[in-house]
Amino acid sequence: MTQTPDITPFDAQPLKGKTILVTGGAQGIGRGIAQAVLGAGGNVFIGDLNAAAGKACLDEWKVGKRAGFATLDVSREPIVKRWTASALRQFGRIDGLVNNAGIASPHTGPLTELSLDQWNRYLSTNLTGAFLCAKHALAELSRHRGAIVNIASTRALQSEADSEAYAATKGGLLAFTHALAISAGPDVRTNAILPGWIATDAWREPAERSAPKLSRRDHAQHPAGRVGTPEDIGALAVYLLSTQSSFVTGQHFVVDGGMTVKMQYV
Repeated sequence: MTQTPDITPFDAQPLKGKTILVTGGAQGIGRGIAQAVLGAGGNVFIGDLNAAAGKACLDEWKVGKRAGFATLDVSREPIVKRWTASALRQFGRIDGLVNNAGIASPHTGPLTELSLDQWNRYLSTNLTGAFLCAKHALAELSRHRGAIVNIASTRALQSEADSEAYAATKGGLLAFTHALAISAGPDVRTNAILPGWIATDAWREPAERSAPKLSRRDHAQHPAGRVGTPEDIGALAVYLLSTQSSFVTGQHFVVDGGMTVKMQYV
């Protein structure tokens, strides 16, 4: 008689008991990820330059001690070090880090007019920030066999004109991801998410929120039939932060409604 294999049930709260740090977590994709972590049973500690937005998150979530916030500039190492220490004091452990903070505007004008200061600002925020946060969280992540998720962009794979600084930082995040997966493994897994067009208008601080102004054409150009939402990124982040993805590391995942595989002709 052939024995039937056991069916392992899915964990309804895959992050229960875990603490996840999310940079740039008070607005946009970062807020979507933070809320997904809470929905998956985890604790979340967010950092953001916008203190009003961070306070609004805690006020609106109403989850008590399961969420925390501290102002964060990811480009400044002493501040990053204090931020991770604050998370550890509040929750006693760090199980995951989402490097989401970054300058969101991809267009910087012609390369011949791009100043070195502006170039370095993109690098220090979008790329160096991920390095600093990983550096100061890594020991605690290793202790709990945790995970890092870097938020890159489909612009790491394809470009519009006049976006060299942004594209370079997002491409750098992919290389940083697979290098850290090797260096920190097997104790810490590292993966990257590459969002496409994600509508974040309704995910800003309360005073700045608005309904997305999207046309039928905006939605229709996506093979999935719609523009993305922060929840789409949050759902994948939860999977990559949980033990359900324990055999996944060093990878990047495109979440763009199919746009990067769609052939387009002018």
